[in-house]
Amino acid sequence: MLLHLICFLCALTECTGEDRVIQARGHVTAAAGDTVTLGCRFETTDTNSYLFWYKQEISDFPRFMLRRYKSGGGDNAAEFPKNRFDAHVQNASVPVKIQNVQLSDSAVYYCVLRPTVSGNPHSVYKKLLSGAELLFI
Repeated sequence: MLLHLICFLCALTECTGEDRVIQARGHVTAAAGDTVTLGCRFETTDTNSYLFWYKQEISDFPRFMLRRYKSGGGDNAAEFPKNRFDAHVQNASVPVKIQNVQLSDSAVYYCVLRPTVSGNPHSVYKKLLSGAELLFI
């Protein structure tokens, strides 16, 4: 059984100047049980940036998968355990590795760069999703 994982690029209106994320074009095809890595490069001048991965299934909203700090560390959403979904910031990239791929992993995946901001993080996440522009690549 082949699975299709699609990458999207999410460009935030909050990003300024040189801040951006770059994802490879196209589909990733994998068989059940495989391990796949989805790439994401970023450019930012902010040393405290957060880098996020989201998963969006058909007719559903984007779901937060994991967050990594440019300076190291981060967390995963409960439904995306680190033993299957993991990412490490490496220089100017934050590839996500999905192990033991399952049919339920078929979705659109995209990464987001968000510079650190002060204030209520719950309102920041709402603004992040409502202000995002999704571009097919």
